[in-house]
Amino acid sequence: MTLLQILLALNAVWFAMAFDAFYRRRRIFAKVMVPIQTDRENSAYDALIESGRFMGGFNLALSAFNVLLLFNIGGFNTASQWATLLIFNALAHGSQFFGNVPMALKNRRGGGLWNVFKGVMLLIFVIDFTLMIANAALAAWLLV
Repeated sequence: MTLLQILLALNAVWFAMAFDAFYRRRRIFAKVMVPIQTDRENSAYDALIESGRFMGGFNLALSAFNVLLLFNIGGFNTASQWATLLIFNALAHGSQFFGNVPMALKNRRGGGLWNVFKGVMLLIFVIDFTLMIANAALAAWLLV
């Protein structure tokens, strides 16, 4: 299996896991995002739960996209075509990573609504960063 295939498989699995967390287990994930019980007693919390369907849907599409690419390696025959697709993946992971950076900075000052440096949020933060860098690095290597 080539590096490209491994990376596409990792992207597909990670996005599928995000679909599961945001769509299927959206109530559990909402509790991670709003850890204090008393903060959950409002309609905004209910809206957060339901917004998981949208986030999950996007992640399902990204997972399917990577699976389709994995099984269609021969469909793209230039390095720049693959680099374009990998840059897209890097941006998808990067948007998740950089979306958590402001909260991580608040955490370092003792604040923030959720803790980016603990539990499942730390896992998300680290894996999205790692996959962002891996996709971008392989794209850059393909363009050189």
